[in-house]
Amino acid sequence: MKKNNVKKIVSDLDKKVKMVAMLAPSFIIQFKHPEIISQLKKLGFDKVVELTFGAKLINREYQKKLKGGKELVIASPCPGVIEVVKRNYPKYVKNLAKIDSPMIATAKICKREFPKHKRVFLSPCDYKKMEVDKSKVVDYVLDYVQLEELFKARKIKGSKKKVNFDKFYNDYTKIYPLSGGLADTAHLKGIINKNEIKSVDGIKKIMKFLDKPDKKIRFLDALYCRGGCVGGPYTTKKIGIREKRKKVIAYRNKSSKKSIPENRKGLYDKAKGLNFIKKSV
Repeated sequence: MKKNNVKKIVSDLDKKVKMVAMLAPSFIIQFKHPEIISQLKKLGFDKVVELTFGAKLINREYQKKLKGGKELVIASPCPGVIEVVKRNYPKYVKNLAKIDSPMIATAKICKREFPKHKRVFLSPCDYKKMEVDKSKVVDYVLDYVQLEELFKARKIKGSKKKVNFDKFYNDYTKIYPLSGGLADTAHLKGIINKNEIKSVDGIKKIMKFLDKPDKKIRFLDALYCRGGCVGGPYTTKKIGIREKRKKVIAYRNKSSKKSIPENRKGLYDKAKGLNFIKKSV
């Protein structure tokens, strides 16, 4: 995991290299909002964005993929799911959606909007680190534990003063790290019947389905960790999955009531001309 180079990342931050921190919305189970934004700025990040707009964009690609289709589509935002399918169920590789993850989609937008900035993903798991290593648009990756250690080592505390993410704000996709988050936010009504969608979390449940798939299911929204990304190995163990889920939903609900300036919203025009379809999984 060459891009998970803490010393190099810290060195660049100390040298005032322009960097944008890309936060998955699962951060809310580990860090406080909006304090985390000011903490990252104090650490040296010039920009801080959330992956929620990237999630909104790939949702649109899933709408296109599922419209009029008949074959099973397996969601591919989770690299852990991709690896399991490739390793254990090669016959289903063709069913994996060749659609970017929210991380990659966000990185592509950041590359265009902030061309002089290096892009750093803050990760809840090792599989996302693997995805970063293979990526051409993400420069570095730090996991949540490493980030906490940096804050502690430098005695960085967040400010409760109101501060916003720099750009691409979106509220409803903040539940993406939860099991079923993609299916619940992709606006699939009228595109696919509800009984044709199955959301599964945890490797055992995924393998159980693929061992004996339900033929009526056309869309499998699967996440490798139990509970979804909130169950990742670098997320806090102080609270259980149920409490983590409550935190994410509360964060989404609170965010949906905010008044966001037009220049900070995640508008489709911001992604005009960008491609979020990949050649292979």
